[in-house]
Amino acid sequence: MYLIVKNHSFSDGNKRIVAFLFLYFLEKNSLLFTENGTKRIADNALVALTLMIAVSKPDEKNAMIKVIVNLINKNN
Repeated sequence: MYLIVKNHSFSDGNKRIVAFLFLYFLEKNSLLFTENGTKRIADNALVALTLMIAVSKPDEKNAMIKVIVNLINKNN
């Protein structure tokens, strides 16, 4: 997620594409929904996370990755 947003892998729509890919990753790994059936990440939170990564400074990379890892950690 971080690298696609920051490296501008696509000519247009990097943030939209990475948001879709992140949801796809969560779904394929049975992480999109919690055990009680609610979405692990709300749509507005996904937008905020993607934008936060996009505007982050390179020296904040590890912090951004920790946020993502904590989000998908089933123990949270």
